[in-house]
Amino acid sequence: MVHQLGIFLLAAATPPAQPEPSLVDQVGQLLLGAVPTSLLFIVLVLFYQFLVQGPLTRTLRERHARTEGAVEEAHKAISRAEQRAGEYAEKLRHARIEILRLREQRMQQWNAERDAALDAARRSAGEKVGQAKAELDAQAAQARHSIEASSSELAGRVVRAVLPMAAGGTR
Repeated sequence: MVHQLGIFLLAAATPPAQPEPSLVDQVGQLLLGAVPTSLLFIVLVLFYQFLVQGPLTRTLRERHARTEGAVEEAHKAISRAEQRAGEYAEKLRHARIEILRLREQRMQQWNAERDAALDAARRSAGEKVGQAKAELDAQAAQARHSIEASSSELAGRVVRAVLPMAAGGTR
């Protein structure tokens, strides 16, 4: 029984139940409670924009501009290097052509010198052959002359040897 009496007293101490608020009242109270949170969120977003997003965006733009500038400089450097390589290749080609031209010129000069030396040797050999032939002709002519001069004497000796007595000769 005491227990029942305690519950009765406890029930009497609680204020009488109020009617439940309507849905519109509940939404209004919810929105009214959300206003400080919304204001705090908007302030946080604005601070984020000014303190984080703005500098970060600016830094990213600067980095992108520097990166693009570096890439552009790299492309220019590559272009210059390709141009220089082309110039060096052209100079190398001209140098090779010049070397081949000089080599050909030197070969022609050597061939001309060789031909001149061969012509000189042929002329010298021809002169020596001509001199030897002239000497041989001179010796042959002298031998003929000597034979012709001694032929009458030889004929006389032969005649004397064959006809010693008949010619009136003595033996």
